[in-house]
Amino acid sequence: MTQIKICGLTEIDQALAAAQYGADQIGLVFAPGRRHVTPEKAMLIVEALKAQKTHPAVVGVFVNSPVREVNLISRQCSLEIAQLSGDEPFEYCRSIELPVIKTIHISPSSSSQEIMAKIKEGSRILCNHKLCYLLDSRLEEAFGGTGKQFDWQLARRVFESFPVVVAGGLSPANVEILLEKYKPWGVDVSSGVETGGKKDILKIRDFIQIVKNFDRRK
Repeated sequence: MTQIKICGLTEIDQALAAAQYGADQIGLVFAPGRRHVTPEKAMLIVEALKAQKTHPAVVGVFVNSPVREVNLISRQCSLEIAQLSGDEPFEYCRSIELPVIKTIHISPSSSSQEIMAKIKEGSRILCNHKLCYLLDSRLEEAFGGTGKQFDWQLARRVFESFPVVVAGGLSPANVEILLEKYKPWGVDVSSGVETGGKKDILKIRDFIQIVKNFDRRK
């Protein structure tokens, strides 16, 4: 089954809706930006989620933070996965206490060979660490949440060989196209389920239902 992550949630009702409709993971962003949440707010969201009978795994999203800060916030907020979305080297990931989602940024100049080589390097260095990869667009200085799609064809070989989550420009309008052509292990959406810069619960529902309907037809 395709893993579904709804990222950049900032309010309890958004997280509960993602849980209700069947998201596998929700992402809370601790890096600066308009989707930033404080550890105090994150704890309230996690507490509300974990009061449910079943709940998505809670992912903390960090960008070039000190290892000590990532581990401290992860413990403080009862996170289950750490997503590293900056320029952190693979060696850095060894010191993270939680399973890791490592973001690989894809720019217009990236090649399929470069992407595959980077992921192979990470798998070699982190062979004893629970790890998956997230492929996202790199746009100037932005580390994610840009709403821009990269060329999926560049990562075809990666999809076939590694557990990879695709982010960047996904929405209810195009996620089924990605799934039909490339069948990645997981999908990640943030701006694609927003209206006016805020999470739209109906779009979250539609995105999740489209992915689940695709999986049922496989």
